[in-house]
Amino acid sequence: GFFLPQVLNEKKLQEVDSLWKEFETPEKANKIVKLKHFEKFQDTTEALAASTALVEGKLSKNLKKILKKIVAKDAHEQLAVADAKLGGVIKDKLNLSCIHSPMVTELMRGIRSQIEGLITGLPSREMAAMCLGLAHSLSRYKLKFSPDKVDTMIIQAISLLDDLDKELNNYIMRCREWYGWHFPELGKIITDNLTYCKCVRKVGDRTNFASSDVSDILPEEIEEDVKAAAEISMGTEVSEEDINNIIHLCDQVIEISEYRTQLYDYLKNRMMAIAPNLTIMVGELVGARLIAHAGSLLNLAKHPASTVQLLGAEKALFRALKTKRDTPKFGLIYHASLVGQTNTKNKGKISRMLAAKTALTIRYDALGEDTSAEMGAENRLKVETRLRLLEERGLRRISGTGKALARTDKYQNKSEVKIFDPSGDSTLPAVSKKRKIQEVEEQDAEVAVKAKKFKAEMKEETTVEDAEPVKKKKKKKDKEKQAEAEE
Repeated sequence: GFFLPQVLNEKKLQEVDSLWKEFETPEKANKIVKLKHFEKFQDTTEALAASTALVEGKLSKNLKKILKKIVAKDAHEQLAVADAKLGGVIKDKLNLSCIHSPMVTELMRGIRSQIEGLITGLPSREMAAMCLGLAHSLSRYKLKFSPDKVDTMIIQAISLLDDLDKELNNYIMRCREWYGWHFPELGKIITDNLTYCKCVRKVGDRTNFASSDVSDILPEEIEEDVKAAAEISMGTEVSEEDINNIIHLCDQVIEISEYRTQLYDYLKNRMMAIAPNLTIMVGELVGARLIAHAGSLLNLAKHPASTVQLLGAEKALFRALKTKRDTPKFGLIYHASLVGQTNTKNKGKISRMLAAKTALTIRYDALGEDTSAEMGAENRLKVETRLRLLEERGLRRISGTGKALARTDKYQNKSEVKIFDPSGDSTLPAVSKKRKIQEVEEQDAEVAVKAKKFKAEMKEETTVEDAEPVKKKKKKKDKEKQAEAEE
């Protein structure tokens, strides 16, 4: 039911951080708030309707009557509301002053923790059972929507399809490698994987190819090549048990391939039922991957065209932003047929235009009531027209009717008078005025060597001049000694 408490001590509510201490026990909680009014629900349906209205921020009829009766008497007091949106509705319709603050949030949390002590005469076991039943009913109500718009099935189907492709690829490669030890030439002759497995399952040992009829699986020319290769095969001999295991593996591959085909048809039908315009624009596989990547069709409809263009390339986008390089031009939308048939130069332009038109079709499918696919066909035609104009490399006008060819100017030959240059007749080597760095360095080295030689010669001359007076003194001394000896 509706529980309306009244605050007794407003001073203690000012301390928001320590307000939880006042609700540790039921006795403390009764000192802060008391029961003002309690209106019981008649059944679960009424409780579900009231809960749904509160969750959506609406004012139900029962709550409106209670507020008119009880709160109108104390119109001068404020009404604490946990939801600001609901408080605005109450203020507009009943002209009551409502308050919403962190203090109110803490107060509501405290009341919720001691709700059993504040409401007397209600066992805790019954209250827990009622809360559980109401929670289940509310969850069931939220999940109740049109089964035709269930995009969860698409998400599961495309995820399973991708898983089947991976497993099927692993199984086929294992089968080819396993049987290749026995008959290696068969893998080069039969390129189709499913045909290869069917042929192996029907024949078994390669010696049986000569007596077996596989015309229902292979064309005549290929059948003759296979029989000729089986007679001169270089493969090893294997036992019958090995062949049986290979045949079991082929059975698995064929069964998974058939189930994949069935799952693809189911996905195609679901996509045409839920998002027909999106399917026409980009195809059922790309459309299903876009829905799975966004989480749901409604979430995908909330994305702008630029996000739709780059869905699936988030890692490359953030890497480009981090390294300051060119951002990617397309994500999952790259696998659409319109982008695939464009040349490399125009892929970015077409992917941008395709993402813009795809965003419109997604919103039309998710939020529109009409289930026709006319809008998708019109937008696809516009993109194809733009693609054709880009492929013709500007020969046609993009603006206007687009039918007239672009005019080209008439070619006029302009002759130029050239004068003979006599400088080319000289046979002398042209010497540049600027000296090279090596020449300058060589000249500097020669100057340095000459300076060293000059210094060395100067030193020798000074030593010779110093030595001459010493010799003259010796000669005088010798003459004096000779004169003394003669005397």
